[in-house]
Amino acid sequence: MFKRVLVANRGEIALRIIRACRELGVESIAVYSEADVDSMHVQLADQAVCIGPAPGKESYLKMDRIIAAAEITGAEAIHPGYGFLSENARFADICDSSGIVFIGPSAEVITQMGDKATARATATANGVPVTPGSDIMPDAETAFEEAKKIGFPVMIKATAGGGGRGMRPCFKEEEFINLFQAASSEAIVCFGNGDCYLEKLVLNPHHIEFQVICDSHGNYVHLGERDCSMQRRNQKIIEECPSPLVSQELRDRMGEASVNLVKNIGYLNAGTIEYLVDEKGENFYFMEMNTRIQVEHPVTEEVMGCELIKEQIRIAAGEPLSHHVLEATPRGHSIECRINAEDPYNNFAPSPGTIDLWYAPGGKGVRVDTHVYSGYSVPPNYDSMIAKLIVTGSTREIAIARMKRALGEFMIRGIKTTIPFQLEIINHPDFVAGKYDIGWVSRFLEEKKG
Repeated sequence: MFKRVLVANRGEIALRIIRACRELGVESIAVYSEADVDSMHVQLADQAVCIGPAPGKESYLKMDRIIAAAEITGAEAIHPGYGFLSENARFADICDSSGIVFIGPSAEVITQMGDKATARATATANGVPVTPGSDIMPDAETAFEEAKKIGFPVMIKATAGGGGRGMRPCFKEEEFINLFQAASSEAIVCFGNGDCYLEKLVLNPHHIEFQVICDSHGNYVHLGERDCSMQRRNQKIIEECPSPLVSQELRDRMGEASVNLVKNIGYLNAGTIEYLVDEKGENFYFMEMNTRIQVEHPVTEEVMGCELIKEQIRIAAGEPLSHHVLEATPRGHSIECRINAEDPYNNFAPSPGTIDLWYAPGGKGVRVDTHVYSGYSVPPNYDSMIAKLIVTGSTREIAIARMKRALGEFMIRGIKTTIPFQLEIINHPDFVAGKYDIGWVSRFLEEKKG
């Protein structure tokens, strides 16, 4: 096992990794920007190194500064969390050439599966169904001609995109050029790569993802699915495990396809394979693979009784998957709400500022992953998520009732949050019945306007 791990991230995921390290007896090194000096992950790490000003491109995306911090502190490995450099093949390669273990798959596999267009080709070669689509498009005009061949509606997707960034659905030909350019521009800002490709847009689909985890001892397993269909502008709001849509027969087919894919490409560590499932729950199509830990991984942990961050660290240190992971079986139902510093009744405008009062819910089956506290100032420089509220119950009905209760207990004053909007969703008959798809939130918001 490592003696010291550097955490190349911020916020709740950085704190999550630091806690996992502590339980494994591993020292943790935090890096932070000037805006994050008061963040909880900085306070709880064994050491902390400032790596630059607030903008991510001047701190959390600065590879040389992160590598220097690791070398100065004697870190043997780097955990990238999610976002920032977590799916950057060049960073993984630099870690390797610097004699530092990158806690994740190899640079070669990140390149193969982290690039969405290449990943689609890899999925096709391994017998995993994909939606009709294109290769990387050289420009908007060429892409427009290709879109007409595929047939509208289409989804414009950045090859390096993630978290809903660099994605634009297009229903009308006259909107295509502007939307393509917007997706490419956003991808350049967020990921430094504006390459885009096209996919046929499946109407009213469900977003279902499978958690996979693989070690260097020949163990390739999946830990079931998460339903991430409750989205606004391709940003997930609520996730649950297992999916209320997926039958056991479909789960078996998707799980087998997921394991075969990662086995054939020699994948190592944790990853998530994302699919679109049609509204009848019969057919599934590969979308992409996230070669990192996901924001929503806690619902899998709660249902399957494992700790994915610890397993990531253990795998990177050359250890096999824990027995309880290899033999994991589902137990109950888990739901996660992403608590964002946004005003849901003002077009979800960001709401940075000082938290005057922070009171998190508790009780049986309630988990809160967060890096904030009373008196903490939410900076305007990063993603607006400030907490994840995860509840678990023996049935979906119990989990829903528990989430209603927990959201009602959550008190955050000084900033606006998405909690009132999530309470509306959790109480809606469609959610209670499990009848929702990717377009549900946009339809719901339109109905509220009308």
